[in-house]
Amino acid sequence: MAESWADLAERLGADLHLELAGTGSRRAALARALREAIQEGRLPAGVRLPPYRSLAVDLGLARNTVADAYAELVAEGWLTARQGSGTRVAERAAPARAVRVPKRPHPGFAAPVHDLTQGQPDASSFPRNAWSTSTRRALTAAPHDAFGPGDPQGRIELRTALAEYLARVRGVRTDPERVVICSGFSDALRLLFGGGVLRGTLAVEAYGLAFHLALLTAEGVRTVPLGLDEHGTRTEELDGHRGVRSVLLTPAHQFPVGGPLGPARRNAAVDWARARSGVVIEDDYDGEFRYDREPVGAVQALDPDHVLYVGSASKSVSPALRLGWMVLPERLVGPVLEVKGLRERWTGVVDQLTFADLITSGAYDRHIRQMRQRYRDRRNRLVAALAAHAPHIEVTGIAAGLHAVLRLPPGTEASTVTAAGSLGLALDGLAGFRHPATGTALFDGLVVGYATPPDHAYAAALEALCRILPPAR
Repeated sequence: MAESWADLAERLGADLHLELAGTGSRRAALARALREAIQEGRLPAGVRLPPYRSLAVDLGLARNTVADAYAELVAEGWLTARQGSGTRVAERAAPARAVRVPKRPHPGFAAPVHDLTQGQPDASSFPRNAWSTSTRRALTAAPHDAFGPGDPQGRIELRTALAEYLARVRGVRTDPERVVICSGFSDALRLLFGGGVLRGTLAVEAYGLAFHLALLTAEGVRTVPLGLDEHGTRTEELDGHRGVRSVLLTPAHQFPVGGPLGPARRNAAVDWARARSGVVIEDDYDGEFRYDREPVGAVQALDPDHVLYVGSASKSVSPALRLGWMVLPERLVGPVLEVKGLRERWTGVVDQLTFADLITSGAYDRHIRQMRQRYRDRRNRLVAALAAHAPHIEVTGIAAGLHAVLRLPPGTEASTVTAAGSLGLALDGLAGFRHPATGTALFDGLVVGYATPPDHAYAAALEALCRILPPAR
């Protein structure tokens, strides 16, 4: 019967990293290095050392030098040597000092008692079995060149799967040659603006993710806000901004206020981009999660040559995958790939192949349907809890997505956020998403994510939320 790897490793002993330093003979240096490795716990009790002949070859020493060092440590009690069992670290030779890394949580990442932050799916819902099955299937089917230098545009398997999926589910008009794989929306912004693919001032929505604004500012991009009302972003204001040739929108579900961009304003944005030879950047961050309305298709379908579509797996599967995609106007594919380069800014090939299989096998659709129902139930529980305990609080933006906006009495947002912090309840105030150049605030409010907590923790999080809400006036 063939010898197993485990048996071979046991027979040959452990590989050792030893530095023979200090004064004295080579035998003394080896004995000293072995003692230190045992003292520090790098050679735990019971581990088998390599035969002295093997270690002599590895270290470039004479066999007798290693044999004498082993014999010295056996005599001192550091090692044991038995016929048929080889030379091992003695059980009584426990480390004199253990190297311990203190567990100190990063001060900015202390876990909250109740987590209702927006932008994160329920981590416990990651489709482990489906992902594992797709990984095995994808690795079996992958050609050898998949594990070579590869294509900075992304694996053709994933680009093909995404082109079909986005056309079917989001109405996107594209082909695999216009899809570029990236590591998420932030990476897309860096590729577009950090590399100079898009230049000049960028128009953005009056409320949006502060992290994206900070990223753009760090890349030297000036941003100007567009007004926001019950019909979405006021794209008609674009004509009043000279020098602006690109605009960033969340048309399916405005972030964070909620609601889709109306048809007239969609058309206004596309017409503006055509007239300016500009581009609309469409952030479709949670377009697959809709509950009480018909699906809102992608703006990209109106004009694929002037709308740049960006999506990711962060909300639908997990932000840990670092997997996103851009559907580009044809003229921008080459410049984006030039910025991306040949090596460093890649998403892992195994994740790309796995996600492609997840889509083509239908497992991704099943996962989305399951999570859509779970998040709808979560949203309904949030609405019911507020109706029972704080009926004066208006809830908006709940027809789609993974968060809701709670409208508070004027002047109460800051104190409510402070009260939440005192209970260990993590959530966001609406003011934190407001563009610095925006004039009057829309209203005082909270941005409450209902996807983040695992099922067992959701009821307690809702109870804590209701406790900190201000009373009716």
